[in-house]
Amino acid sequence: MRKLSRRQNENLKKIKNVVHSSLEEAINLLQETATAKFIESVELHANLNIDPKYADQQLRTTVTLPHGVGKSMCIAVLTNEANFNEAKEGGADIVGSQELIDDISQGNINFDLLVATPDMMPKLAKLGRVLGPKGLMPSPKSGTVSTTLTETLSEFKKGKFEYKADKAGVVHVSFGKANFSKDQLVENLTSLYQSIEQNRPSGVKGKYFKSLFICASMGPSIQLDLNLIAEL
Repeated sequence: MRKLSRRQNENLKKIKNVVHSSLEEAINLLQETATAKFIESVELHANLNIDPKYADQQLRTTVTLPHGVGKSMCIAVLTNEANFNEAKEGGADIVGSQELIDDISQGNINFDLLVATPDMMPKLAKLGRVLGPKGLMPSPKSGTVSTTLTETLSEFKKGKFEYKADKAGVVHVSFGKANFSKDQLVENLTSLYQSIEQNRPSGVKGKYFKSLFICASMGPSIQLDLNLIAEL
């Protein structure tokens, strides 16, 4: 087993394996344990009572947090030439048609998000194995297949992003940076929790949330009391 650093040991002493019933105290502790030499992202890890192998227990949706996540996003738009100007004026960083498909097929993926118009989706089908594992395959459910490029790009530029549950039914998602104010992190986390709750899959039976943890990207996990979070 790898030996823990002094910083890691000090952080573990701070959390004391307590289940936190105060969201403000949990956020304070999260910021106290974000002690890396760079500005860490802060993350929510929500273990849900779902089995994503069943279609009615899958979770994949989008959310716009009140204060963003502190990350600029490079957006590519795949569309026909008639829409190039609209995409560029809407703020797309990369715009293309067949040449963009060729770049992607060669492994040149220089973007964080891919938006496509419906007419391009048949051409993208063969790239599912490339884009799918990276979470970049456009889909109507995530809002990344669109006929209204100006509106769609505006939403994503404001911080809208997609998240989904993994194969184990766990959502891993960033909700800001450690240097955000406590109030900003509380508001972002509340909005994220509410989004997960509101998009509860129809096939869920009984309790939805099994456990909730927050942490800085290099920090220890801090467990939240489910009774507290359910009141948000």
